[in-house]
Amino acid sequence: MLTPGQKNVLQFIQSEQRVKGITPSTREIQQHLGFASQTSVMQYLAALERKGFLQRHARKARALVTSGTKTRVADIPIYGQIPAGMSVLAEQEVEGHVTLDLDSINASRTARTFALRVRGDSMIGAHILDGDIVILEDRQTAKSGDIVAALIDGETTLKRYVTERGRPYLKAENPAYPNLVPAQELRIQGVMTSLVRKQSTAKRSSA
Repeated sequence: MLTPGQKNVLQFIQSEQRVKGITPSTREIQQHLGFASQTSVMQYLAALERKGFLQRHARKARALVTSGTKTRVADIPIYGQIPAGMSVLAEQEVEGHVTLDLDSINASRTARTFALRVRGDSMIGAHILDGDIVILEDRQTAKSGDIVAALIDGETTLKRYVTERGRPYLKAENPAYPNLVPAQELRIQGVMTSLVRKQSTAKRSSA
């Protein structure tokens, strides 16, 4: 994830590279974005490099360059919570945004992308934990084995989509939870493409 400050720094660097063909200096970044010191700029650059948005090139005066001129950074809306446990109705209200490089999350260049915050432990076998944010493409079809957000008999949940003998059902990745077989309706709402792991506040960088 990128913080708003990190996103502003990255976008300014990309803009200068496109227009001038060179990476701006730390002083130019400081002056353009109004930072108090170049130390603040270096903290942002270090965070962007750590997250893979910048690369350091040796033996160059302006050593930091974006990791690709086609980087697609976007604010992805988080639509409330989705249970990864027993199904309950999920509220589709935007509770915030997560800023990500769309290429790094395997997002299609045409499909709409959205995010949901996970609640529950039924998908721990797929390394999806309570509080994680799952990134999904807004699609109504899925392959057997895909992890999906699905509407099953009027309730929304996050599970693995499975078809056997032509009949679909939703599989939990925790033996404590049963599989969900639709009585009337099973509708795919999105297919998971990536996951953002929650971080401890104590470990977060100030940049």
